[in-house]
Amino acid sequence: MKWLKFWIVGLLVFWSGCSFPEQEVRVFSISFPFGTSDQGWTGDFADYPESDSVAYNLFYLYDTLPTNLNAKATIHGLHISGNNGNTDLFMFIKRKISGLRPNATYELLFNVRVASNASTATGQSVSLKAGASIVEPRKELQAGTYRMNIDKGNQATDGVDMINIGNIAVNTTTTQYTIITRTNSSENSFTVTTNDAGELWLVIGTDSGFVGTTTLYYTQVDVLFNQLD
Repeated sequence: MKWLKFWIVGLLVFWSGCSFPEQEVRVFSISFPFGTSDQGWTGDFADYPESDSVAYNLFYLYDTLPTNLNAKATIHGLHISGNNGNTDLFMFIKRKISGLRPNATYELLFNVRVASNASTATGQSVSLKAGASIVEPRKELQAGTYRMNIDKGNQATDGVDMINIGNIAVNTTTTQYTIITRTNSSENSFTVTTNDAGELWLVIGTDSGFVGTTTLYYTQVDVLFNQLD
């Protein structure tokens, strides 16, 4: 309930974009619906070996949703998939945000809608994480393995730059894609400080803990910003 009240306050001032002029508003939200546009988000992968990357079947595309969610094939989402061969694959999407107040600290609340077909048995082992950083989140080759250049934590454990907001499980016997919503609350909020130019990068991702294929379609990301200083 506290999260809902906080979200409603933020919706009183709303932008559907990434850049807006500096002003006195301290609480606002930005919404990214992916039905007709990728909204400038991109996808990538980490925590997989350079020498065996083909076997992971890594795939990212702005794509139509599965048939049971989109009978007319006109609604799209961010389609990301990978075959986790080491119980550690990280699949993520990211976007730069500009026009914020320079060197200001913001509390962030995330509302992530994603289509998943993961059963409870497997989906509970895949943590959905959200966060932000002034450094562009990207993979880097370290000792033969691609790792993130930000601190995302490991699997269900939070990191400095990302927190766990749930998992991707739908139910025990699912076979079809179902849109699920994962959020963090005011008790589990995330804070980040912008750079000198008033910029930061949003990042959403899944940290897998089981061997097998994970396929997701992100359909919308909403972020509530509350300036703390």
